Parts: sequence; C-alpha cells; structure tokens
Amino acid sequence: MISALYRDPAELPAPLRFLAGGGRATELILARDWTDHPLGTPADWPEALKATLSTVLNSPESMILCWGAEELTFFFNETYFPLLGPRVAWAMGAPFRTVWADAWAQAKPIIDDAFAGRSQRFTDLPWKLDTDRGQADTWFTFSYSRVLDSNGAVAGLFIFTNETTERVLSDAALRQSEERLRLVIEGARDHVIFTTDAGGVITSWSAGAEAVLGWTPEEAVGQPAAMIFTPEDRAAGADVREITGAARDGCAPDERWHLRRDGTRVFLNGSVHPLPADAQGQERGFIKIARDETARWQAQQELERLNATLEQEVAARTADRNRLWQLSSDIMLVAGFDGTIEAVNPAWTRVLGWAEFELLGRPIFAFVHPDDLDETRAAAAGIGAGQVFARFDNRYRHRDGSYRDLVWAAGPGDGKIIAVGRDATEEKAQTAALALAEGQLRQAQKMEAVGQLTGGLAHDFNNLLTGVMGNLELVQARLARGRHDDLERFVLAAQGASRRAASLTQRLLAFSRRQTLDPRPTDVNRLIAGMEELLQRSIGPTSAIEVIAAPGLWTAMIDATQLESAILNLAINARDAMPEAGRVTIATANRWIDESDARELELEPGPYLSVAVSDTGTGMAPETVERAFEPFFTTKPIGQGTGLGLSMIYGFARQSGGQVRIDSTPGAGTMITIYLPRHAGAALGGDEEGVGHSAPAARGATVLVVDDETTIRHLIDEVLEEAGYTVIGAADGAAGLKVLGSDAPIDLLITDVGLPGGLNGRQVADAARALRPGLKVLFVTGYAENVAVGGGHLEPGMELLTKPFTMHALTAKVAEMLGATG
Repeated sequence: MISALYRDPAELPAPLRFLAGGGRATELILARDWTDHPLGTPADWPEALKATLSTVLNSPESMILCWGAEELTFFFNETYFPLLGPRVAWAMGAPFRTVWADAWAQAKPIIDDAFAGRSQRFTDLPWKLDTDRGQADTWFTFSYSRVLDSNGAVAGLFIFTNETTERVLSDAALRQSEERLRLVIEGARDHVIFTTDAGGVITSWSAGAEAVLGWTPEEAVGQPAAMIFTPEDRAAGADVREITGAARDGCAPDERWHLRRDGTRVFLNGSVHPLPADAQGQERGFIKIARDETARWQAQQELERLNATLEQEVAARTADRNRLWQLSSDIMLVAGFDGTIEAVNPAWTRVLGWAEFELLGRPIFAFVHPDDLDETRAAAAGIGAGQVFARFDNRYRHRDGSYRDLVWAAGPGDGKIIAVGRDATEEKAQTAALALAEGQLRQAQKMEAVGQLTGGLAHDFNNLLTGVMGNLELVQARLARGRHDDLERFVLAAQGASRRAASLTQRLLAFSRRQTLDPRPTDVNRLIAGMEELLQRSIGPTSAIEVIAAPGLWTAMIDATQLESAILNLAINARDAMPEAGRVTIATANRWIDESDARELELEPGPYLSVAVSDTGTGMAPETVERAFEPFFTTKPIGQGTGLGLSMIYGFARQSGGQVRIDSTPGAGTMITIYLPRHAGAALGGDEEGVGHSAPAARGATVLVVDDETTIRHLIDEVLEEAGYTVIGAADGAAGLKVLGSDAPIDLLITDVGLPGGLNGRQVADAARALRPGLKVLFVTGYAENVAVGGGHLEPGMELLTKPFTMHALTAKVAEMLGATG
C-alpha cells in the first residue's frame, strides 16, 4: 500500500504535480539533486516520461521505468522498495546497470530483446540478489516492455515485476511435505490405512491397521470392510453409505467406533477417498485413512462433562471469593500502579474507619504516614515493574487521625496492585513491650550478678583485710611496749592473709578473662604426668585416680601454671563430691570440632585437644550446672569453698581460646571437659617449661625502675639496693626515656605496664630497645595488660612479673635475668 505522502497534487508545485501519489518514491525523487543529471530537473522532463512515470508511481503493483535507451535511468514506485533492499537509498535516478550491477549480465540480453520488439514474460525466474534480507537466492515473475516516443523511437523500458520467492519456496516445501507424508503413511503404525475394491472387499491392509485393529494382512485381505463396523452400524447400513458417499462426493469423513479383532471397540477418526479410475474409467475402489482417537474421545467427553458443570463451579467459587472479600478480617485492596484505589473490602471500615465511598478514586498515598511515604511509593513502583512483596510494613491513617501498623502481602495482577494487609498494631505494641521487659530483666540480672559479685568480694576481702590489719596492729602494739618476742608469728599471719587476697584477685581476673597469662607450647600429657603424685595426695587415700593419656596428643599454647591449677581444682572438687570414696579419671583426647559442634560450644571450627576430669560422685542438678561458673556460687558449706574455682577455670579456658563444658547426672557423677585450641608447633622441653633457677645477684648492675606508684617504686628501690644493685627511679614513661637517652649505664629496665602520660610500659620498652638494643626488660602488671605487652608473646630478654609479688620473687627474677651478665 502506497503511503499518504504527496497524495494530493496540491502538495506539490504545479510543474511537479505529475509526481503526486508516489508516496516515499516521490520523496526520493524530490530529495535527489538533478542539476547535473542527463535528464535535467524534473520540471523539464519530456511529457512522455512524466506521463509514464506518473502511471508507475501511482500503481499498487511493483513497477520500474528505465528512461533513455542508452542511460536507462532507473525509476521505481514505492511497492518496489522491498526488492531493492539496501539499494533503495540511492537507486532513484541511477543507471540501471549501476543499480542491478550484480544482475546486469543476466538482464542485458532480456533488455536487448525488449528494445528489438521481442518482449518476454518470465515466470519464477531465479536470481541471486542483494535484497533487504541480505544476499539471497530469489525468484521473480516479470516482463520487460519497450516505451516508444511519439516518433516511434525507443524512449525507455517499462518493467512489471513481482518477487515470487516466498511462493516458490512454499511450493517446494509443500512438495517435500507431501513426500514426507507419503513416507509417514507407508510406515506409520498409529494410522489405519486400507483399500477396498468397488464392492467394499479389502484389497490391502497396512501395518498400522494391524497394530490398531488386530487383524493381520493375511486375515484382512479378501474380507468385506464391514467386518470392522459395529453391529449397530452394520444394521443401519453404515458401510454402504460410506462407500456410496465417497463415490458421489469424492471424500467421506468418518468418525465413529469400530470393532477390533478381539471384539473391543476403538474410536477412529479419518476419511474415505475414491481411488483413481482405471484406463477405462471404471471405479477401482476406495482408500480409508484413520487414526486411533479413543483417548481424545474420552477426554472430550470428560471435557464436555466438566463444561456442563463449569458454570456452576465458577458461580460457587465466585461466591466463595465474595464471602472471603466480605468476611475477611484482613483489609484487601485493588489499586492502579499509580496508587489510585479501585476496590476495597469491608475490613477497611472495621480496621481503619473509612467507608468505601471515602476511599475509591483516592490515592493510597493520601493515607500513608509521612515517614513511610517514600518507601511506599517505591514499593508501588516495584510492583508496577513486576516485583512481589511477601511482607511490607507501613502505617495507615485511621479516620480518627491515629495511625495503625499494617503488614502487607502485595504484587501485580491483571495490570493492578493486589494487596492484603493485616493490622499489626497490637502485635507491634506487644513486641515493643516484650523487648522493654526483656531489657529490664537483663538489666536486673546484671545488677543481681554485680551485687552477688561485689557482695562475695567484699565478704572475702573484709575477712582477709581484718587478718592483715589486726596482725599489723598487734606488731605495732608489741613494738610500742618494747616487746619483740613472737613478732614473727603476727608478720607471718599478715603475709598469709595477703597471699590469700592476691589469690582471690587472681581468681577474679581469671573468671573475667583479664588475668595476665604466660602462654607457652605445652605437652599436656607430660604436664599431667608430672602432677600425678600431687593429685593423688590431694584426693586422699580413700579414692583412686586414673590418668588416660591419648597417644599423639597435640600441643597446646597455654599458661601451664594455670592449667595445673585448673586440673588440681577439678580434682579437689571431684574428691569433695565423693564423700564415701570413688574414682577420679583424667583423660586427654584430640578433637576435631565441626561447624555444628562449634556453634554449640561457641568456638571456631577446627582442631582442639580436651582434658576431661570425671568422678563417680553425687553429680549436680541441672539448675546447679547452669550456675556453676558464676563467681562466689558454691554448694559447699560455709568456710569450705569460695565459689571461684570453676569461674577461674572458665575464664582461663576462654582467655586461652577454648571452652569448658559440664556433663553431670545426679547420683551418677560429673565430667568437666576443658577444650583448648591446637598449637601447630612442638612443645618446649621439660627444662624450658619449668621455672628457671635463681642466679646470684649481679653486684654493681644498674636497674631503671619506671612505676607511677610511689610506694611500689620506693619499695623496689629499697629491696634491690639491699641486694646490691644500683637503682634509678622514674615516675612515668617520659622520665624513664630521658634516663635511657643519657649516658648512664642501664643493665635492666623494670617497668609497670600501665603508665600515665600517654606511654605504656610496652612503648617504653620498645623505645628503650631502640636506644639500647638487647636491653633486658622486666614488665610488672597488676591487671590485664598482657595485650599491651604483646598478647603474652614476649621477645627474648623480656619477662613478666604479676602484682602482687613477694620481694623474694622480685629479687629472684632480677637475679635470674641478670645472672648471665653478673
């Protein structure tokens, strides 16, 4: 169909109105610059060219006009565009041989014959052309006719052309299809095909007929075709009608039940066709082609049955949906993607107070809380793009001005937003109240735990301080009266109370995982073997102890002293749980903890070793197990336990990267297992694990003491000076660095880890070693600054001493460190 461009001649100047009706072809002519063209400008073209070209441009058929016997200037109408393909943009007005350069050799003889008056018509002529589909094999039906001017001279060439590629290819495909159909019919086993003579006697019987109906070709040939008809059809003469109908009409459709050889029935759908007559024009008989459609017939019957009840089912389901819409306690919404409300159910009135007429036609955003508006708009846009929300929360305004919390399930459907919302206002209020109550409960539990901790701590420390203060007062009173007898007894009592206070502090730090550890690669089996005698003495002669050491036990990076204390503590607890004797078993094992067990143990998955201490005692009740690690919690009588043993073991294990678990059954005993992470390296030798031997004091050595606590600094000065050392004191890190930067000889730096003034002990030590490489350093700490000193991994020449310490321990450590240089 030609486009509407330039259909009205009035759209063109008067000299060019012969181009009217050409559509886009006229547009191409007007767009070309004809100034230097052999034909000149269109207004000056010959009248014969104008008239003929006007006919071509206005024809709905595909036409070409080539003007000039020599130039053959190429003109074409809009219907011809698809045949040009990529040439269409420049072909108008170009020479024929340029436009169809790839077909010129084939076209030139035809053009010469046309100019000579021998015009021809070609049908389905093959051409190899570059078309709008690319390089392709094409077929054309066309004719070339010359155009004579008024003097009878050849003025041009008129070409009527039509591409027949699609029909040619379709015909070829049809022929192939017919051939394939023939082969399928011959070999198909799911089609009944047989022929009869004019009297209806079977003359051939296909394999498909045998497969479907059961008779072999030998059994069927020679039998009347009526043998496959049902008795009722034979009685009604169906086979006669079939044959006569086929003879009269040329084809008789046949769709009915037929008999199989075994007497069962099959529903065949097919037709009967007359065979071609013989040379004398006599009828040769008929061919029947049918297929087994028993299953389709049964399905059709079922479909008809369902269709008969479909209206009732639809009505029932519609009624169910309407009841759900009316009775649902959840609000239901249908809205456009722009948010305009199109339908609401009665729950809107019950939940939000709005009547239906107040909602319809209004945007949902008018009812949304301002703080939820942007998120709701984004969700509506997402639904418009196909997104589905299983849960979406926002707040809608009630008619009374309050807001209700709604939880939506929403998605697109039939070009709309379909949403169901549940009122979650009360639920959220209850959740918030529960969260508040839980927070208050946790705070109360924390305060109870703090109260229990501080109460137990105050009780024990008050007892210990009473012992220290009372004995010191007695010493002071004796000295005031000039009595020196029995003073040592009071001093020893005060020292004993002080040591118990230090032990109490250490246990508290262990529980809170703040103690200063000295971890070293340790052979745990060897450590336990070295404790067996001590353990046996501790549990007494009435109970037995058994150690089961796992062969090839992995190494652990731990503070060996703390592990010894933990095992000894567990053994004593086991003894106390067996008042009438029993057996204590200490077993070690390698454990690979997978992800499931790691989650239960609150550990990272990986390799661990375990130390399990079990007894055959009274066991613990579940509520006791739950509180066993709480500080100052104990089931022992007053005076027989502080309640810090298990809490200390728990803190040590956790600080070492491990865990502790209790498995206990009342009346059957308890097993407490310590899990410790595996260390990849080898354990230290026995001598390296032990405490170094004291070395004699290095007389004349100079020690720099950096401690902000004046009392402690002066105490250290006094003790070390009495031991024969030269001591220099500094109150903070900056003062210590000034001494280190001087020419004074320094053999040992003793520094507190926690120092004021912005420099901690480790920083002072690092700066000291930068000034004096290899300088020996002794850190002293009263809390948990092991992180500041390198996480417990000290460099060679560095040692650690934990407060409170005895003066003997101090002088022994200094002598040990300076012994090699003394």
